[in-house]
Amino acid sequence: MEDSPKSDPTKAGHQQQQKAENVPKSGERSDQGKAPAPDHYRPDPQSMRDESNITPAEVANAKYTNPILAQPPEALTGLTLDAPAKIAAGVTAVLKSMEFSWKEGGLDRGTRGLLKMNQKDGFDCSSCAWPDPDDHRSVAEFCENGAKATASDADDKAAGPEFFAKHSLAQLSQMTDRDQNNAGRLTHPLVKRPGDNHYSPIAWADAFNIIAKELNALDSPDEALFYTSGKVPNEPAFLFQLFAKQFGTNNLPDCSNMCHESSGAALSPTLGLGKGSVTLNDIHEAEVILIIGQNPGTNHPRMLSALQKAKKNGAKIISINPLLEAGLNHFKNPQDFMNPFKALGALLGDGTQITDLFLQVRVDGDMALLRGIMKHLFEAEDLNPGQVVDRPFIDKYTTGFESFEQNIRNTPWEDIEELSGISRAQLLEAANIIAPKQKIITCWAMGVTQQRQGVQTIQEIVNLQLMKGAIGKPGAGTCPVRGHSNVQGDRTMGVWEQPTKEFQDSLGKEFNFQPPYEHGLDVVDSIKAMYKGKTKVYFGLGGNLLAAGPDTEVIAEGMRKQKLTVFVGTKLNRGHLVTGETSLLLPCFTHADVDMQRSGHQMTSCENSMGVVSQNKGILVPLPGQMMSEVAILAGVAIATLGEKTNIADWVAMTENYDVIRDHISRVIPGFENFNEKLRRPGGFYLPNGPRERKFTTKNGKANFTTTEFQKYQRELEPGQLVMMTVRSHDQFNTTIYDYNDRYRGVTGERRVLFMNEHDMAERGLKSKDLIDITSHFLGSTRTVEKFLAIPYDIPKGNVAAYFPEANPLVPIASVARTSNTPTSKYVVVTVVPAHKTVGAPVELRLAVEA
Repeated sequence: MEDSPKSDPTKAGHQQQQKAENVPKSGERSDQGKAPAPDHYRPDPQSMRDESNITPAEVANAKYTNPILAQPPEALTGLTLDAPAKIAAGVTAVLKSMEFSWKEGGLDRGTRGLLKMNQKDGFDCSSCAWPDPDDHRSVAEFCENGAKATASDADDKAAGPEFFAKHSLAQLSQMTDRDQNNAGRLTHPLVKRPGDNHYSPIAWADAFNIIAKELNALDSPDEALFYTSGKVPNEPAFLFQLFAKQFGTNNLPDCSNMCHESSGAALSPTLGLGKGSVTLNDIHEAEVILIIGQNPGTNHPRMLSALQKAKKNGAKIISINPLLEAGLNHFKNPQDFMNPFKALGALLGDGTQITDLFLQVRVDGDMALLRGIMKHLFEAEDLNPGQVVDRPFIDKYTTGFESFEQNIRNTPWEDIEELSGISRAQLLEAANIIAPKQKIITCWAMGVTQQRQGVQTIQEIVNLQLMKGAIGKPGAGTCPVRGHSNVQGDRTMGVWEQPTKEFQDSLGKEFNFQPPYEHGLDVVDSIKAMYKGKTKVYFGLGGNLLAAGPDTEVIAEGMRKQKLTVFVGTKLNRGHLVTGETSLLLPCFTHADVDMQRSGHQMTSCENSMGVVSQNKGILVPLPGQMMSEVAILAGVAIATLGEKTNIADWVAMTENYDVIRDHISRVIPGFENFNEKLRRPGGFYLPNGPRERKFTTKNGKANFTTTEFQKYQRELEPGQLVMMTVRSHDQFNTTIYDYNDRYRGVTGERRVLFMNEHDMAERGLKSKDLIDITSHFLGSTRTVEKFLAIPYDIPKGNVAAYFPEANPLVPIASVARTSNTPTSKYVVVTVVPAHKTVGAPVELRLAVEA
């Protein structure tokens, strides 16, 4: 390895190494570096996957046969219902932010954490991946849910060895997910040995040796799985995939397999890059913004500020969702309360109206809706030749237009209206907004990606953008809104079960080894492999696969079959309790923690939804204990496992100074040239983005229209069946539960609820708050969850919604989106019946197991 010019220990993590000249601005269209290799998906992914169905034992009985609960306990916590909110954020969001911050981290730690979050010399929020402004940033550059995430990270309570000595795994599993998270920060490495029912302390060296022993005893490296959470910064993510590949496998399932995998699968063959093409300033400049299958008021609240700015600049916003969420109705910007000229109006007024047109689509009806809008646009083009469809752009930059056009024109209006639930007249209203405009942005999230036709629906989104020439210019483009702080960066760093040959060649050359080229297992195939006993070691770098994945009891059974489970984390979650024969629970730092290594105070980096890479530099002193950084943990595992098969000195150097890691990255991954210098620019730097500049790195060098197949799944429903989607509550981020409330939807004190159309409730003889059981149906198998409460809500007839992870046991492992293999959490066929009375035997069995 050549000498690193950044290995001066006195400069580790110092922002002063780079002056603030040439800070990138959103919306710039200058060349931003060498375009990355196209991340094309394998040509026929389904033929190389395990498509078998798993019919697990009756899910309703699993809680009686296993003393360690894989599902949250069924005890109800006290439901109160109010009218859903019509305004998001406002003074309540400010007060909630303060309440969480001071309750979790204390006044000092909580306040310091908030004031440095998302600042140019601070750390990146550990929750969503919404971008920060390039120029001015306010003192409070965070949202309510970001405040909750940072407060949780800054927790001044410790869940140390004494806590785990007091509580068995079975007892811990009886706690709610909220109470597990609120138990405190993990502070010491812990082990559960075969036959034990408690975690107990272990020395770091011994933990590394256990991992090395179990990995090196495998018959094949492919008997190990290496799972990653989107919370992991770039530097440890790069080391994680490097270690897995030096060990010999591409089994790198990642949380992105369950969220925006469908986006990458749709964008890569159509535009050449599996990421969005817009910047934050593009949102501000857009004339029309479509928001599909997304709830920014809860999941990405800072997006509302950008939408507010777009509205003030004259943008029209079309919201497409089965639920009218408060954040897409009206928004009160909490920043206005800090401005004496705006404070009174912000306090008394209704805020900014966000949505101009709301289309309450049926679950899985988005493809039909998009086809209806485009069908209207073609009819408008017939009446106004050259005024609606951008033929010059299409002729110069695209292929496949004629087939696509014929496909849309041939789609019957009857199918469009039936499957979308939206009338032809409403779709015309949307088309009339779009037709005369060119600066159009479409945003989407998991409400689209987790449908059975998620990939094909996103391809229709791309078709709409292309027919309008609305890509590769300011104010226009594609905007998949990523859910976790660095889920996009982890993929950029090589965490992918389908690595490109270009990436593997570059990695092998840099580190002088032969990487594996065979594709590995994604999340769904990993769960199946664990369940079938084909793997023996599960290594999770953050995250909570048990709660995030589909078919909870299948995951649990798979985990129990492992020889070793390893969990690297910051706080306790249910996934740490359902373990293999031996299990390790290894505590690591958060984004907010000071990371001191031999060369000084280290920083890491994250990539946001719009391809900006910026620094994390923690400011809170870690709690007393034996926590280590993710980098140090991975280096310890790699050295113990690989020994002389790797360059031990290099792993040591990378641990002592993270600049050395970034020097490696700069030589492996296009766009990261001079990584250390660029990262030290205030605000970070943009990665190259071909579609942003109309450089489409597809196989044919063109942007490709797609002629999609229109599958009418809704017509397959049997009488009495409904289509369920899973959603988050407002006091939740991904699988982390902060409290039992969902303020914007009017739900307080409970999570075991099912949102139902009042007509569907009446047909089943249900009243508000009636106790129900829910059963899902797939390929002849059923799964049941018990003790939910039915509540009436404004949702399309035939559709219902429930929170995850409580409803995840209903999501069949074999029900996946075509091409991406993403679990279909937004299309679960269910029936709902009044809850049966629990008989005595199962209760006695549970008590006997506990005793």
